[in-house]
Amino acid sequence: MKFGETFMEYLQGDQGKVSDKYSPHVEYKRLKKVLKSCRACRASALKESNSINGEEDDHETSNCQFESCQLCDQKFFSELKKEASDIAGCFSSRVRRLLQLHTAPGMQKYLVTLRQCFKNDQQAMMQECQILIEYAMMNAIAMQKILKKYDKVHCSVNGRNFKSKMRAERLEILQSPWLIELGALYLNFNESNGGKSNELFSQFSCNLSDTEPIMTLMFPDSVKLEYDLTCPICLDMVFNPYALGCGHLFCKSCACSAASVMIFQGIKAASKESKCPVCREVGTYANAVHMMELDLLLKKRYKQYWKQRHASERAESVKQSRQYWDLQTRYVIGY
Repeated sequence: MKFGETFMEYLQGDQGKVSDKYSPHVEYKRLKKVLKSCRACRASALKESNSINGEEDDHETSNCQFESCQLCDQKFFSELKKEASDIAGCFSSRVRRLLQLHTAPGMQKYLVTLRQCFKNDQQAMMQECQILIEYAMMNAIAMQKILKKYDKVHCSVNGRNFKSKMRAERLEILQSPWLIELGALYLNFNESNGGKSNELFSQFSCNLSDTEPIMTLMFPDSVKLEYDLTCPICLDMVFNPYALGCGHLFCKSCACSAASVMIFQGIKAASKESKCPVCREVGTYANAVHMMELDLLLKKRYKQYWKQRHASERAESVKQSRQYWDLQTRYVIGY
């Protein structure tokens, strides 16, 4: 079965209920028609030109021989970028809502569950997790396929460049920190079930290496993603991890230190001019994501390491807090 048929079957099937009118998806069929119309127009124009010049029609000329096509670019890339932005926004908001149910503290979790009409038990959360994983995967594959199709039709690398541009603008859903959180949620659910994989995740697997801090996500069609959980600053496994707006993972204490803010003040206290220590992008601290599911997973898997880091960070936070308030007191009383 071709991917186009598989994708349409997914959208129309039970598992495609996430892709209703409220949840955007890649308009694969429509974008494919745009490319087909471009190919037909180009082939017709080239055939007419060849007939005038008395040249034979070459099969290879049926593809557009220009790296940029105004007919396609106006419709194709603008629509695809909007769809990618909508998909990323929908995915992050749904994952955030799901994680809120699992990681919220006692009373807050009760109130959230109450608002959701008592429907969010563990089984329902696992189903939502599975739906979101499939939603991310199917749309990512659809985007990859249609961009590859664009390059094939136009004999160009513009599709590949557009994919790199989406990644730079943080619209690439497979590079989203929320997908790492879903993987951590899956492992947390799996451990709560005694290590037995749930049938809902028969097409998905996630592993956290015991020898090195790498999370591996395995999807259908042998798609494999690896996420390095090493902090680029302390070069150790991330503790109390945060993902900055650019997607890079850091320990909270390391990220605060890089932004010249104290641990007890938090990452959000960083100035707007603060740069990511890795890519040097400005303004990434404002959109930082607290990776609570990942932190919970590391707490379960590496108990001794987590306790040591927790004690160390707490001691440093108390020390910084005392120094800060001592300075504030001296400033007020005039010492």
